[in-house]
Amino acid sequence: MTNDIGKLILRLTIGGLLLFHGIHKLKYGIKMIKGLLIGQGMPEILAYGVYIGEVIAPILLILGVYSRIWAGVIAFNMMAAIWLTHFKGMTVLGSHGAWGMESIAFYLFGALTILFLGSGTYALKKD
Repeated sequence: MTNDIGKLILRLTIGGLLLFHGIHKLKYGIKMIKGLLIGQGMPEILAYGVYIGEVIAPILLILGVYSRIWAGVIAFNMMAAIWLTHFKGMTVLGSHGAWGMESIAFYLFGALTILFLGSGTYALKKD
């Protein structure tokens, strides 16, 4: 039972916090991401995938609908973010000592943990 509560808390944390990033992109757009993709010689239409990784996936993760799949989508989204930014922040500490890639790493490793552990009992569609 406590393992399932822990999995629920993890899903709510990763999905809930990442959803704020998605809401921001819905509100202000994804122009920056399009620019990063164009800079890599990739089509800008791929930028719309961020809506899947930061809006749809977090919502379904929170609900516990095929959590492993959506956690994998989030992990892929975070790896793409790392790649698109050329690993900037990998060797940087912020003014308060935070690692430059702290939030991306948080979402990446949290999503990978869900990918391996699954959704737990408290989910709409267990995997």
